Amino acid sequence: MQHNRARNDDSVIPFDRRQSPVAAELQRGVCRRLRALGLSVVTELSLANGRRADVVALSGGGDVLIVEIKSCLLDYQSDAKWQDYLPFCDRLYFAVAADFPHEIIPTSAGLILADRYGAELVREPIEERLAAARRKAMMLAFARAAARRLQAHLDPSCGFEI
Repeated sequence: MQHNRARNDDSVIPFDRRQSPVAAELQRGVCRRLRALGLSVVTELSLANGRRADVVALSGGGDVLIVEIKSCLLDYQSDAKWQDYLPFCDRLYFAVAADFPHEIIPTSAGLILADRYGAELVREPIEERLAAARRKAMMLAFARAAARRLQAHLDPSCGFEI
């Protein structure tokens, strides 16, 4: 029987090779903050347009937030796909480290300063409400991804990826 590692162990952050170690740390802090605000979160969620959102958060009222994590200035400058996330959320945020030149983040997007331990919401974005059909599709994608990941965690031989 396997025993779970202590829950307060900050020495290791799970790294799934989908992002850099710096981005993984920012993602962890963002997710901690969003959960503290009462939101449910799923990371690395595939969208209908083929993009994959770094963090998707769902409020109790059904609001859909997407957080795009930028680990460094070069990451931001070389990535023009962030606008492809706008049709899939009510609010879009960028999450960056405190030393990132955050004045270059578009003012229409929200801003989150993060580290491996937590995050601070610095600026709220412009809100663009999703159409009902898109909201339903996002909620179903979110629920299915969460359920598949839980099943993969509970039964690693089930064939689902975490």
